[in-house]
Amino acid sequence: PVAAAFRFQDYMDNRHPSYVGHAGIGIDAQLAAAIRDADLLIVVGARLGEMTTSGYTLVDIPNPAQRLVHVHPDPNELGTVYAPDLPITATAAQFSAALDSLKPPAQIPWKQRRADLRAAYEATLKPIPTPGAVQLEQVVRTVSEMLPQDGIVASGAGNYTAFVHRYFQYKGYRTQLAPTSGSMGYGLPAAIAAKLAYPTRPVVAFAGDGCFMMTSQELATAVQYGLNIVTIICNNGVYGTIRMHQEKKYPGRIVGTTLVNPDFAAFARSFGAHGETVSKTEEFRPAFERALAAGKPSVIDLKIDPEAITPRQSLSEIRASSSKG
Repeated sequence: PVAAAFRFQDYMDNRHPSYVGHAGIGIDAQLAAAIRDADLLIVVGARLGEMTTSGYTLVDIPNPAQRLVHVHPDPNELGTVYAPDLPITATAAQFSAALDSLKPPAQIPWKQRRADLRAAYEATLKPIPTPGAVQLEQVVRTVSEMLPQDGIVASGAGNYTAFVHRYFQYKGYRTQLAPTSGSMGYGLPAAIAAKLAYPTRPVVAFAGDGCFMMTSQELATAVQYGLNIVTIICNNGVYGTIRMHQEKKYPGRIVGTTLVNPDFAAFARSFGAHGETVSKTEEFRPAFERALAAGKPSVIDLKIDPEAITPRQSLSEIRASSSKG
């Protein structure tokens, strides 16, 4: 079984039977348990930082309970946090080429575990209904189905990205652009860069409303260069991640996380871009089709209920759970 590191989900075709999901924010419980219980971890290219290890809870520091083979191109990275049983200084390409020379085993004792983890991953792709007239989980699944294999998806930072991580399937290498540092406002500039580098490939940026407002002026750049990128704004009127943590730590005590937003569709049109507002889930697919065919930058403003704060738990449920504690 192969799991992707945080925001490196595009390093393996997510449709491959050996792909079992991603480690990091919103990791599936079955995958987390499998990593903790593994006899051997072969880590290729990943640093095993805070996000990929779920806050350093999947692998013990400094001596993992699992046997650890750590492959990284920087020898100074090996052993920095975790003491590997076998450190290997190599790029992922070099290591993969070396593995390719090995003869596969006649018997694969982990075959059933792979199948179970794959089934668990596929189960996570089935949308869990969230509050509101626009279901972000359905939107992401629609984008995943409609984009071609070489389509590029960019995003910034915020709770909306948990929906992208969970419900989008990456089908080609280097089709995911997202900040491992958690930088807000990354999605739109990244999408512009991707479209300039690959003008024939469709490029979509997901952004929260607060995330988008960090770099929204870059719509002018996209219009200036005639870049047919599509920006999907998950507009819930709040800084979602901060609001979630406020409700977890100080239920009902809200400070500085409510946003007053412009009409994002009209804002886009003021630059000369295409802009639409989506108030119901069923409106999204035709709006996305029009955006892809617009021949210029497009913005789709999704009216998201702030209650839909995570793929599995509403804001009220988080508040109620914290109040009991």
